[in-house]
Parts: sequence; C-alpha cells; structure tokens
Amino acid sequence: MTITEAPVRRAAPVEPVEPRKQPPWRRWVYGPPDQPRWVRPSLWALLAVAAVLYFWGLTRNGWANDFYAAAVQSGTKSWKALLFGSLDPGNSITVDKPPAAMWVMALSGRLFGFSSFSMLLPEALMGVASVALVYAAVRRWSGPAAGLLAGSALALTPVAALMFRFNNPDALLVFLLVAAAYCTVRATEKGSGRWIALAGVAVGFAFLTKLMQAFLVLPALGLVFLVAAPISFWKRIGKLLLACVTMVISGGWFVALVALWPSASRPYIGGSTDNSLLELALGYNGLGRVLGGEGNGGGGGGGGGTMFGGSTGITRLFGDSFGTEISWMLPASLIGLVAGLWFTRRTPRTGRTRAGLLLWGGWLLVTGIVFSFMQGTIHPYYMIALAPAVAALVGISVIELWRGRSNLSARIVLGAMLASTGIWNYVLLDRTPDWYPALRWIILVGSILIAAILIVGAHALGRFTVIVAAAGLLFGFAGSAAYTVDTVATVHTGSIPTSGPSTGQGFGGGPGGGGSSHKPSGTTSSTAPGGSTSGTNAATSTDASKTAPSGGGQGGPGGDSSNNTELQQLLKNATSYRWAAAAVGSQSAGSLELSTGASVMAIGGFTGSDNSPTLAQFEQYVANGDIHYFIAGGQGGPGGNSGVASQITNWVKQHYTATTVGSTTVYDLTKPIS
Repeated sequence: MTITEAPVRRAAPVEPVEPRKQPPWRRWVYGPPDQPRWVRPSLWALLAVAAVLYFWGLTRNGWANDFYAAAVQSGTKSWKALLFGSLDPGNSITVDKPPAAMWVMALSGRLFGFSSFSMLLPEALMGVASVALVYAAVRRWSGPAAGLLAGSALALTPVAALMFRFNNPDALLVFLLVAAAYCTVRATEKGSGRWIALAGVAVGFAFLTKLMQAFLVLPALGLVFLVAAPISFWKRIGKLLLACVTMVISGGWFVALVALWPSASRPYIGGSTDNSLLELALGYNGLGRVLGGEGNGGGGGGGGGTMFGGSTGITRLFGDSFGTEISWMLPASLIGLVAGLWFTRRTPRTGRTRAGLLLWGGWLLVTGIVFSFMQGTIHPYYMIALAPAVAALVGISVIELWRGRSNLSARIVLGAMLASTGIWNYVLLDRTPDWYPALRWIILVGSILIAAILIVGAHALGRFTVIVAAAGLLFGFAGSAAYTVDTVATVHTGSIPTSGPSTGQGFGGGPGGGGSSHKPSGTTSSTAPGGSTSGTNAATSTDASKTAPSGGGQGGPGGDSSNNTELQQLLKNATSYRWAAAAVGSQSAGSLELSTGASVMAIGGFTGSDNSPTLAQFEQYVANGDIHYFIAGGQGGPGGNSGVASQITNWVKQHYTATTVGSTTVYDLTKPIS
C-alpha cells in the first residue's frame, strides 16, 4: 500500500451570490464555501471544550508555584523587576529562567490587577491557542478531520491540562514551539522566506522562555523545510539561514542586554555561577541538564526518584514518572509514524503527508530521546513538550489510514494502534488500581474488540461505519480524558506538580510519604543541591500540592514563616524599605512576598548557594538602611548552610540581637548590638 496525497476538495462553479444572501457572519461560523459545513462548528466545539478544561476553576491552584508567582508580583510593582524577571521588587536576584513567561503574566497583572486569576489567565489562553494552532497546522496538510483529531488529542493530554493551568514557563514554551511549527508548515508550502523567518522568531522567544530546551525542535523544523519546500536546494538553504538569523536576533537581544547592563544596577542572574545569562543558558539550564553536573542533580540513573524522571533509558517515557503524563497515545503515535513513513516512501519530495510526518515525528523523536537519556534535572511536567507532536501524529496517521481502509495493511496498522492504546492504557490505569478500577477493563476489552472489527471489516461496515469509528475514538481517548478531567478538578501547587489522581505516596519521606502505589502524588517541595524550580530539584515533598492552598505547610515553600501571621504583619509595616526583610532561599522569600506584598531579599537564590549578595554587598545594604529585618532559617536547602548564606547568617548573629516573632527568629537590622 502507498498513501497518496488526499485530493483537494474544490467547489463547483457557482453563480455570484448576493451579499444579503450570504452575510459576513456566515463565513466566520461555517468557514469558506468550499469547506464542509461541519468543519467550522466542530472547531468551535473543540475550542470550547479546551476552554472549559483550562479555565474551569482556574483559581483553585492559588499561586501555583510560589517561586514564579512572587516574580510575577514583583513585575507588577517594578518595571525593572518585570524586565529581568526579578524575584523581588528590590531587584536582588532573578528566577533561574529567562523572563519571557514572567513578562506575559506580569503584564496581565498590571492590566487586571495582580491575582491568581490574572496570573494564570495567560496560561489558559495559551492552552486554547495551542490547540487551535495544532489543528490549523495539521489541517493544512491532512485535512480538517485530522486537525480536529490532533487538537482533541492535545486538549485531552493530562500534562497539558496541568501546565496550561499553572504558572511555570512551560505553557508559553509549548505555545511558541507550536507557533513555530505552524509557521514552518506555511513556509514549506511555497518556500516562503517570510514564514520561515517567523518560525525563527517564535523559537527565539521560546529560548527566552526556557533556554536550550527550545532548540530541541530545530532539527524537525529545518528538516521538513529542507526536504519538502518546492524551491531549489540553495534557496532552501538560504531561507533556513534567514530563519537562523531571526532566531538569534529574537532570542539574543535580551542576552546582549543583560551582558551590557552594568551588573551593579541589575539583579543577579539566579542559577548562574558568574551572574551571566549566557552561562546559565549553556551551563545549568543547558548542557548541565543533558549531561548532568553544573548544579544539576536527580535525573541520571534515577537517583532523584520519580520526581526526577527515574532511570534513564529508552523506556523512560513509559515509566512511573512520565508514563501517565504523556504516554497514553505514545505507542499509537509511534506505530502511526513508522507506518506512515513506509506508506509514503514513494511520494514526491514535496508530498505533504510525509512532510507532516517528518515535522511532528522529528519533534517527537529528538525531544523524546533527549528526555529519555538526559542525566541532569528533569521533572514529569516537562513532558508537555511532547504533547503537540504525539497529538499531531495520532491525528495524521489515524485519518490517513482510515482513508486507505480498503487495503488490509492499512486496517491492520489502524487496529494495532487502537489495540496497543487500549493495552497500554490498562497498564497505566493499573498504577492507580483503586481509582475507578472498572475503567481499565472497559478500555482494554472495548479497544481490542473494536480493533478486531476494524481489521476484519472497516472497509465494509456500511451504515455502521460512523458508530464503529466513534467507538474507536471513545476507547482510544477514554484513559487520557479521565486523567485530564481529574487533573482539572484537583488542586495543584508547588514546584513539581503532577497530573492525574493522587496515590497517597509522597516523595523523599515527606508527610505524604508511605504507601505502595506506583505513581507519586504532586508535590510541594523543598530543595536539594543544585535545585531550581520549574526544573528544580526537591529533597522533600508532600501531598500538599494536591490538597493544600498555595504556600504549602511545613516543608513547603516558606515553611513555618509563610503561616506566621505576626511575622507577616511585621513585614507589612516595613514596606517603605527597599527590602522589608532578607531570608535564606527563594522559597521562603517568595512565600513571604506573596502573603505580605513586601519586598523580601532571597539570599543565595533558590538553593541558598548562589553568590548573591556577597557579604560585603549585604553589609553595605544594611549600612544604607535598605533592609529592615533578617529572618533566620529559611528554605535554602543544603546550600543555605554554606557559602555566602552561611557568612551572612553568622555576621548577622554577631552584630544583631535575635527576637522571636511567632515561631520565627528575626533580627532587626536597624538596631545593632553596639
């Protein structure tokens, strides 16, 4: 069997229609005249479902990740904090990522007032937009049915529902990468330099969202344009070079700005070793993630447990850490990719079906292989980067195989995709055996039964064709959809959220620890060496991520200090200072900022080990009257007991008197002992 390009549906010649007989709204509702009437209403229904999933009860997540929420709040109070992504309005230190995601959320806060809703609103909007762009990209080459199927698969992916309702940078990252893929599709159709340049711009801004991870899609984008654009080879090369230039400019301008800006008048670049964004991109958030080291822990060899991906290897995406986030339709997408490439092996170079498989298949394989073998820090929610590719491959392959169902080989592959999905969904659901136990059996039996019917008689079903097709989609999506709905209905906070039902198993012996379920619950976390958030390590965690309001309880961000009302009132009365207080670690500082609205310096950044501020700088800030209080303890992790954090703590103890505010030890830096 060889898949041929689907014929272009052309409208029959018609007489000019009077404007009054076809009002402007008709095209908006039903689409162009040569498009089937069901397409546009189906798209609106898909986007409505996505909007319900991503907006329903949006504020139940509270501040979600306190670390980023504090930076968003700071951006609503200080334009410099917004520009650099500072954790505090006093501009002591930034978060450990570039600030593009903070820009979007902080601007929303400035427009609507800072709140949980205004902060999470852009994430939900980007989720709906990502579904629309996946639909649009797939539809152009494989038709509206494939586009609708791909968009539905993305909307019903659990990790997508998790992150499009959360304030980590991943929502913006995925939206920009999907936008880049759409631009590449448009560019490949006619060899357009403008569209491929726009793809470069999108990837460049994705770099300003999560640095080197944005570049994992580049091989796929470049390959499909190089192979399938209908222009000469050297013109393809030239336009790809143009895209590289736009990418460097759109992603590099901020790197240059940080490098040229006097370091004394900007915040320290959190997570870096030398106050350099470029070093952060190449080190901790670059090669360190892939190869380990550079402050990265966890990942490799499963040393960090399921919150850090478990053991590396080709089966990692199916394991306890990542499986229920992304792998529901992963077997089907891989089968469809292999079969599709084989069936399109004889199509022309510019064949669009094969081009679509190269685009989304390249995205899936490169990103999936890197995630499977990377030795540095990785968390379950990173899997959202695979969701658009899995969804698009399912949409393309299912529809193309369905079109060729008169051929036995196409029916066998289609049946294999459905049966493998049912069997694997049974395995995934068995990891939470007490959660709707009948569901896994229904999916298993139903998918195998429908798969057998498809193989035997998909080409001769007659009036039952629609019923069998609908049943196949129902059983294929049931497991993923159930986990997605549970994710939407559950509270998620903390730095390492996970989707789906909680199993009661904590991580690292936290309060939620114990139990024997395979899948750990989402966590509100403390830190480990080299940790960060949204890509941060965690030494302790609790089930509070799915049950407690933002800020967590003991062991969560801010620890006891975040619930100390006396301390909060003390800081509220000190908002006239550049920093109302200083505390070791960003988690303590961030939670206090959110609960008081005051500016709190995070000594040492997220782990307490960043060289910010130095002891000399801290002494000067105190001498200038910039800091009112020093809060002892903090959630700085192991790094907080050594280096600059330890030096500053010891200096404060030597020169100031300790007092107890609530249950927290506080030093008034305006009243030295002498």
